[in-house]
Amino acid sequence: MASAIFSPDALAGQVALVTGGGTGLGKAAAHELAACGAAVVISGRREEVLAAAAQEIGTACSTVTGDVREPQDAARMVDAAIERHGRLDLLLNNAGGQYYAPAEMIEPKGWRAVMRLNLGGTATMCEAAAQRAMRPAGRGTIVNVTLSPHHGLTGMVHSSAARAAVEALTRELAEQWAPDGVNVIAAAAGHFATESLRKYPGPIFERAAEGIPLQRLGREEEHAWLVALLASPLARALSGSTVTLDGARDNWFGPWPPPGLFDADDVPTEERR
Repeated sequence: MASAIFSPDALAGQVALVTGGGTGLGKAAAHELAACGAAVVISGRREEVLAAAAQEIGTACSTVTGDVREPQDAARMVDAAIERHGRLDLLLNNAGGQYYAPAEMIEPKGWRAVMRLNLGGTATMCEAAAQRAMRPAGRGTIVNVTLSPHHGLTGMVHSSAARAAVEALTRELAEQWAPDGVNVIAAAAGHFATESLRKYPGPIFERAAEGIPLQRLGREEEHAWLVALLASPLARALSGSTVTLDGARDNWFGPWPPPGLFDADDVPTEERR
């Protein structure tokens, strides 16, 4: 499928590794990168999900399984892209996750799990890509997906803290690796109409757009367009930045809880997996 806004050779010759590329925003980004001419490797822990996504994306896409939290897996995923295509130009750190729970109900085990995935996994992949591919080549771009609004997500304090740390990490790595030609950028995503959002308690999904000044959820292709833009030569000028795509959600403060979200004795939670 052709890109709706970029030319089909905008990223010709580039190689991208997309973590969590089998579903949601990751898969949409992989679609767009391939539509712009890049060779794309998508990674994740479920081979069958990756295979289905790769078939949908087309011949420009291949797969590699791995867990971003494990240094050996991170190295193997980066090496797979290099072995297949001879280079790695873009790492999209899309893999992540959280569960919905009020702050007082988050147990230490849950807090550590979210931190290890969203912050630790991102750091591990950044290190693997930079050391094994980008710094030796003197070029490359890393895009770390974070969250908006930046004033916090009630019910997801663990993820808000982890993603804020990723943005700080992004700024530090951008400064440290600038002499090596490596760009590091954060892309803060607001509320998007993804399958993962539908997994949260019903009231959360049903009323998600009410707190967005644009008054609608983001579309997956809009995030994908941003990723393609950040993979372009513009990445050099944006290195160290956080680019927010959220329909102005970052600028809005409203009452909590929104009317009717839950009754006093009925706090929505999601079982931790």
